[in-house]
Amino acid sequence: MRDREVLIGQRRADQPMSLLWEFPGGKIEPGESPRQALARELKEELGIRAEVGPAVTRIRHHYRRGGAVDLQFFAVREFAGEIDNQIYQQVRWVKLEDLPGYDFLAADRGLVKDLAAGKLL
Repeated sequence: MRDREVLIGQRRADQPMSLLWEFPGGKIEPGESPRQALARELKEELGIRAEVGPAVTRIRHHYRRGGAVDLQFFAVREFAGEIDNQIYQQVRWVKLEDLPGYDFLAADRGLVKDLAAGKLL
């Protein structure tokens, strides 16, 4: 996270929910804490060694076709290395207030609204 900006990634055209935007991260592997999982995912996806900071929020998203996912979001204010996009169509630093202009995954839209409104971070 830079000053009032966050890094977002756009899914590739060959992925499910193609070309939608999301916050980098991923699934927790067995034996990992949520913070460890985020650090691992950022290394795999972006080639950076992140210092995972405080929790920002948790969201439980229910999909229209059934099923649900629990999402945890953390602030990352410091990282080592240069961002090297490994999985996204593109990555971009975006000002918080500009986030609603991007077509995000449904599960992220509430967070996007709260970040843009200054309710979080």
